[in-house]
Amino acid sequence: MKRGTANGLSRRPTVALVTLGCPKNQVDSEVMLGQLAEAGLTVVDDAQKADAIIVNTCGFIDTAKEESINTIIELGGLKTRGRCKALIATGCLTQRYQGELLNELPELDAIVG
Repeated sequence: MKRGTANGLSRRPTVALVTLGCPKNQVDSEVMLGQLAEAGLTVVDDAQKADAIIVNTCGFIDTAKEESINTIIELGGLKTRGRCKALIATGCLTQRYQGELLNELPELDAIVG
């Protein structure tokens, strides 16, 4: 995902991580952020400034499922009106509904268990 800049130098890809759900998801997200930084990605807080967005979903109760799905759909819009090139979902919801999510949410590029 390297891109050229105006001066011809390439920059590190950026990634944003959106965490939904319980405190365990927050801990999992912090671990993922460390791994992403170690892999050479630049972590950004603003999803609008990210080349890739990861959504750490929750699927515990119906309202959490709905929030996760709505967040994926909302962030998927950044692929057409922002710089996002990849939207990835992870977390509880993806563990339980992997097949349905990929079929029903064309905004998603990948699911990670």
